[in-house]
Amino acid sequence: MEKPIKTDSGIEIRPLYTNPVPMDELPGRFPFTRGIHATMYRDKLWTMRQYAGFSTAEESNKRYHFLLSQGVMGLSVAFDLPTQIGYDSDHAMAEGEVGKVGVAIDSLEDMETLFAGIELEKVSTSMTINATAFILLAFYIALAKKQGADLQKISGTIQNDILKEYAARGTFIYPPQPSMRLITDIFDYCSREVPKWNTISISGYHIREAGANAVQELAFTLSNGKAYLKAALEKGLDINVFAKRLSFFFNAHNHLFEEVAKFRAARNMWAHITQNLGATDPKAQMLRFHTQTGGSTLTAQQPHNNIVRVAVQTLAATLGGTQSLHTNGFDEAISLPTESAARIALRTQQIIGYESGIADTVDPLAGSYYVEALTKEVEERAWELIHKIDAMGGSVSAIEQGFIQDEIARSAYQYQQEIENNEKIIVGVNKFVVEETSDTEVFRIDDSIRKLQSEKLASLRTRRDNDKANALLAALAERARTNENLMPLVVEAVENYCTLGEIADTLRDVWGEYKGI
Repeated sequence: MEKPIKTDSGIEIRPLYTNPVPMDELPGRFPFTRGIHATMYRDKLWTMRQYAGFSTAEESNKRYHFLLSQGVMGLSVAFDLPTQIGYDSDHAMAEGEVGKVGVAIDSLEDMETLFAGIELEKVSTSMTINATAFILLAFYIALAKKQGADLQKISGTIQNDILKEYAARGTFIYPPQPSMRLITDIFDYCSREVPKWNTISISGYHIREAGANAVQELAFTLSNGKAYLKAALEKGLDINVFAKRLSFFFNAHNHLFEEVAKFRAARNMWAHITQNLGATDPKAQMLRFHTQTGGSTLTAQQPHNNIVRVAVQTLAATLGGTQSLHTNGFDEAISLPTESAARIALRTQQIIGYESGIADTVDPLAGSYYVEALTKEVEERAWELIHKIDAMGGSVSAIEQGFIQDEIARSAYQYQQEIENNEKIIVGVNKFVVEETSDTEVFRIDDSIRKLQSEKLASLRTRRDNDKANALLAALAERARTNENLMPLVVEAVENYCTLGEIADTLRDVWGEYKGI
């Protein structure tokens, strides 16, 4: 008997697809399976972003200017681990990590340096930051004000998705309830002060990187999105207002057709979730998403093979209708990307966008018996998982019970077993292996960065008005014990050069730290 062939999510692929699915849906109309815009890329290509950030703000600023000169349409900022978990660079917990996996941002001064020579009103900026998203957003708003920008016009995204941190990634600070309060405070504040800002990017990317398959990525991400909708509704916010500023962040892996099906199913499912929770404005029902190619699919063996993997993943994202895309450097399994690798990654998007013809028509794979059937099955399997999570009381409860974490761990183990048993072929890893000596340039970050950042912090604390800074931190602690929105006070605090660590620690003292299950 012929061994069944399956997708990465375990969906069995039939040898031939013959039964057509009714194709009466149109792009730009509910439930948006075929795309959120009627003309998609015929009028405007997706935003080509490159995720970058390392070392100091000065060094990252140079890379941003390089990327902008190469044709990048939007910036995407990576932050180092101390910044992500609320420690200044001179804190003992920051030792060995400053500037390593992203840029170190301790204060408004660092943000000023990071965007020196870049007008925030003219660029869209995505910031991959979660537990301290409210502080980084405050830095960005304060800088925009200093530049004289119209806050009604500045655009960008903060990831601000804490639930996936508890489930898959681990860079959380506070317990779930106060963390959700910070998120809804941001929804409320930005709806009034920064209306074009995307206040959350609900991330399946890290869920997938932790080992989830495509169906799990979709189900867990949409469940988290549903939890954010409900939290905002409970706070009395209008879903037709705040849901317009929600976006998603998905992973693109190597199984081209399953990934396309995942993206198409995601739009359909989110449209129904928002509608069921009361959204009537089509823009509040649309699932808008950014995609990043799969970091966990990249191999240190034969690293130039990753260029091809990234190209396949780029096709998956764009055939699936992404609104923006970051393509990984081929060397990222070894180090942070070099300028050469970053340029090749960007050129991959540009070649597919301008030379492949996929932008010439909307939803090019629509009507394919295979893709339509796969879209339907991915959706059905994802709904099954969502219903299980709903029965547990929603994402927060499912995370607290360890259900989502266990599902991801099981999937990751199964995937690894398939590689080790040669059931899944990874070129250059378990087949077509060659003896090789590494000739790949490695980009390294010097540990002296911490000393430089610490010196800048010491200087800042001697120059600022410390009485004012301390008074604002005390006021923040008091407000955290109430239900008042924290964002106006956080913005005022960073404008008076309170540091990221000082603000995070102030709330640690009030709310405590989450230790996990």
